[in-house]
Parts: sequence; C-alpha cells; structure tokens
Amino acid sequence: MAVASPFVLAVNRFGLGASVSSGALAGDARAALKAEMTPPDPLADLPPTPVLMQQLEVYQAARRDNRKAAAAMPEMAEDMAPEKPEMMAEGKGKKQARQMDDAPDNPRRRVFIDELSARYDGSLRTPVIGFNERLVMFWANHFAVAVNRSLPVGVLAGAYEREAIRPHIFGSFTDLLISVERHPAMLMYLDNHQSIGPNSRANRKGQRGLNENLAREILELHTLGVNGGYAQADVTSFAKVITGWGLDRKAGDFGFNANQHEPGPQTVMGKAYAQGGQDQGLAVLKDLARHPATAKHIAFKLARHFVADVPPPSLVEKLSQSFTRSDGDLKAVYEALIDAPESWNPQPAKIRSPQEHLIAMIRASDAKMKPALVATTLKAMGQPLWEPPGPNGFADTADVWASPEGLSTRLEVANSLSIRAAERLDARELGDSLFGPSLSETTRTAIARAESRSQGLAILFMSPEFMRR
Repeated sequence: MAVASPFVLAVNRFGLGASVSSGALAGDARAALKAEMTPPDPLADLPPTPVLMQQLEVYQAARRDNRKAAAAMPEMAEDMAPEKPEMMAEGKGKKQARQMDDAPDNPRRRVFIDELSARYDGSLRTPVIGFNERLVMFWANHFAVAVNRSLPVGVLAGAYEREAIRPHIFGSFTDLLISVERHPAMLMYLDNHQSIGPNSRANRKGQRGLNENLAREILELHTLGVNGGYAQADVTSFAKVITGWGLDRKAGDFGFNANQHEPGPQTVMGKAYAQGGQDQGLAVLKDLARHPATAKHIAFKLARHFVADVPPPSLVEKLSQSFTRSDGDLKAVYEALIDAPESWNPQPAKIRSPQEHLIAMIRASDAKMKPALVATTLKAMGQPLWEPPGPNGFADTADVWASPEGLSTRLEVANSLSIRAAERLDARELGDSLFGPSLSETTRTAIARAESRSQGLAILFMSPEFMRR
C-alpha cells in the first residue's frame, strides 16, 4: 500500500474521510486539525431532554389507556371465549401496545430518525476533516448508552449525546464526566434512578435494593479502567454515594431524591467523603476524574482509537502526562495527540469501523440516503447507531470488524452506493481526489480493469486505502 501524505492521514486517521469540501490534499495537517478543535454543531433545533420526557409521558399515558380499554371489554371477550376472557383481553391489549410501538408517532422511532438525519444529512457531511465529530463519536462510545435498553433511553439517546457530550469535548474531563453521569439517559440506562440506600428514609421497611450498575461502570469503564486499583468494596460504597441521583419527573430532567440517598460518610478508593446529599457524589467524581489511573485509561483509549490497536507506549505516556499536567483539559490532550510523532506513522494501522466506513463512503460519493436506510445499513454492518452490545461500547480493534461476514456486508453496501453514484462519479478521478499520490498502483490497476463504473467505485470503497486509516 502506498504511503499516505500527512493531509490524507489527517482526513482519514483523525477525521471522517475526504469529501468534495475537503479541498486540496495538501497543507499543514497539524494546523488543519487544530483549527477544527472548536465545539461541534450543537444540533440545537432538536428538542431538549425535558421536552422529550414530556412527549414520552404523553405517549406512555396513551399506551396505558389502550391497555385499560382492552382489559375493560369482558362482555366481548366472554362471548368469543367464555372460558378465558382475561387472556383474550390481555392479548388484545398487548397487540394494541405493539401497534403503537410500530406507529409513526412512537417517540422512539420519530425522535431517532430526526436525530440520525441531523447527523447524516448535516453535521457529518459539512466539516473539512471532521476531527471534532470524530471526538463526539469517540466519547459517545466511551460513555455508551443503548437505545434498545428501554423506551426512555431510546428516546433520549440523541439528546444525551447533544447535551452531555457535544458541549464538553474540548473542555474539562471533570465537567464531561459529571454531565454524562447526571443525564437521565445514563441514569436510566444503568438503573441508578431505582437505586435505594439501605439505610435511607425511602427504605425504612428494608425491602428495596441498592443498584451498583452505574457505580461499577463509572469506575471500570468511564474513569479508572478495569485495572485501575478499585475493589468491590469501592463499588458498593460509591453506589451508596450516588443513591438519590435520578429523575425529577416534573422537570423532566436530572433530580436528586434525598429520601433515597444513603446517609453518612462513605470511603471510596481509600478516601472518606463526609459531604451531604448530592455533593458527596460530585466530590467522588471530581477525584476520580483527576486520578492517575483515569489519565492512563483515557490516554490509552484515545491512542488506540486514533493511532493503532496496540498504541505505542510512548504515545500513551505523552497523552497521560498531558492529561495530568493540564488537570484533565481535553483540548491539551488532543494537542499532544496531534503533535506527537507517533501519531503520524505514514502506514495506516487502523481499520475503519462500520460506522466510520459508511460515513466515509457517503462523504466521498456525496450520496443521499434516507435516515431509515442509514439505520438499517448500520445495523446490517454490525454497528447500529447508539446500540452497543454493552456499557463498554463497540469494539475498537480490527479483530472484531475484519471478519469475513463483516467484510462481505461492507461489500454489499459499497456495491449499493456505487450503483447509485456511478452516473456522476468516475472511480479513477475520485481516487485521485481523495488520495492523490497515496493511491497505490495496485488499487489504480484494479479500478482501471473494472467492468463498469459502479464496479470501479466499489473497488475504490473496498480498497486498503479507503478501508484503513
């Protein structure tokens, strides 16, 4: 494979892939990346969490009414099946509920399409490089939630990214962490809104339980890392600290319920926290954000995501030192990533994830895809939007994405896009525009020998230059 130029590396390794708006494949690559270290499009035209929560409440109330109406038809049920009227009523209620789930006014379906459209028809197409959007994708996967977890999380997943992640990716990691952990989507995804302190006022009868999900994932995934030095006792203590962190149903947003909060001091990672109420959880989060293990964990994940599946230890150390020295200033960490020579190995070492590959093909071909088609395509490729297999997000290494089945599906998608774009695009010209001299002779020859324009485009989209970054 041909050696990629610095600007081609910048667009592909750190960005979303070249597009018509990328301009000439030349210039100061590092400066171009730093110029994109500005807040990404806030997508402010989409409804905020309180509005979505209100819409969800209306929908759920209508759903409950349908169930009640179906259950209140004993005469009809008795006439048709007198031996089991209750089963028939229940079945009718479930059928009507399923019909509502499939209806266009289902908020999860409607909101998801709107959120997806705002990105795939807007914010992912417009940047020259797309470094800021790649960082949004990185952090959304680091602090993963899943739309299939529940109806509320499905409705709020896009708002969660817009409100908790996008505004903070160039700020303090502490602020990002607090914003994420207090968002209703995260609290409901990991069930913290149901967590009750064993000795809280809400648990006087001792019949309600402590939920450790959020505490465990904050320690293991969001901050310290799996080898970060915490023990099960720290998980339990931290879970008690954040009891009461839940939802204000009236406001439709984060709320602290003092009745659910476990009273008294707690010890986490060897430090006692005597603060009362919500401040106790904030104090723990601030210390976790500044912990040396967190610096190493974040540094490793950033280096692995952008540079190599097994990143150079020297690069990880540079990013970790920058994180610690700047007190978690993420912009300083990204600058260290861009400035490090280890980040600019001219041989691409990463394979694009399915989502990155689809975005790159859309940007390169300027293809127009309906949001519903984008959603089904991502699902077929194995990386449905905001639907990771677990709280640890989607994998970030080639061994997961480079399977025969996965590559076969990518080829089908590449063929489909190529057929639609072949009338207006020539693969040879597009290859030169996207990669310049970096496009290898092997790929050029394969494109030249293609039996059709669409086949030539598909070969380009599946070439090592396009698949790797």
